[in-house]
Amino acid sequence: MVTSAVLADGRLDRAREVAATVTDPELPMLTLADLGVLRSVELDGEHLVVTITPTYTGCPAMATMRADLLVALRRNGFDDVEVRTSLSPAWSTDWLTERGRRALAEHGIAPPGPARPASSGPVPLVLGTRAPSVRCPRCGSLDTRELSRFGSTACKSLHACRACAEPFDHFKELA
Repeated sequence: MVTSAVLADGRLDRAREVAATVTDPELPMLTLADLGVLRSVELDGEHLVVTITPTYTGCPAMATMRADLLVALRRNGFDDVEVRTSLSPAWSTDWLTERGRRALAEHGIAPPGPARPASSGPVPLVLGTRAPSVRCPRCGSLDTRELSRFGSTACKSLHACRACAEPFDHFKELA
């Protein structure tokens, strides 16, 4: 005999699978799950609640992410869907999956290194240090330079490789 709890678990698993396939509108090689933006998928009876966290406050892609989640879930039989935004804890590049990091590199975007650990106190300001070199996603060289702190989106910076002379985006580390 199949109980309603088993059916609900199957629907929840299916909802999670569907939500995990939705891609980022600015970085279509990444799913929202790979980006770490998809925080939770919960089912309360027939009411499905999906929670997402923006990569930064005011991210212009949030409306599209929300709409894409609604479309994908409704196409898969989830009619009562609510997409919530959670700003706390703030998104971090540490939430990118390894698959997401590989996908960025495969598409010519240098993935971020580790973000700084969260601090409960003041953040020390150190002047005069050089930013760590960013590895070129095309040839692997660390002989690169930053051309612009802002690339095609606010989440990326524009770099150039001195070894292969190719420009590339770097996904910034954000904690």
